Amino acid sequence: MKSLFDQETHAEIQSRIGNLSANSTPHWGRMTVGQMCTHCQMPLELSMQQRELRAKKPGFMKRLIFKLYKPLMYNDKPWSKNLPTVGDFVVTETKDVEKEKAKLSSLVTEFHTKKDTSEWPAHPMFGKFTHEQWGKMQYKHLDHHLTQFGV
Repeated sequence: MKSLFDQETHAEIQSRIGNLSANSTPHWGRMTVGQMCTHCQMPLELSMQQRELRAKKPGFMKRLIFKLYKPLMYNDKPWSKNLPTVGDFVVTETKDVEKEKAKLSSLVTEFHTKKDTSEWPAHPMFGKFTHEQWGKMQYKHLDHHLTQFGV
């Protein structure tokens, strides 16, 4: 599995973001390209402690379910289309594509520069991830949505 901490992978993701345009349309889902760029910023911000989830912490049963699904966040298997999105990451308002692309690109680079960071915050839903898991999970999320828009 690729990691956003790898130089080649970082360059690939930046190129793919650059290939998005206001005319990019999704192969699945309801988000516009601007909404997708905004949505993809949120997990990056969360990992770098620039954003908090408003959702309450999961109870015992949900924690067990999340524990079962946690490896799917960073393994080699692509995510299914039309997966549900946590409410805090749903974007419904119209977004300026170029502005959101630039912000996403900047956050991708900021995350990439943390490739030597060893201590990461716990994910509010899934708990602790290793450095390697954070890099893979961020790549997998971006790859999922860039593929959604054909880039």
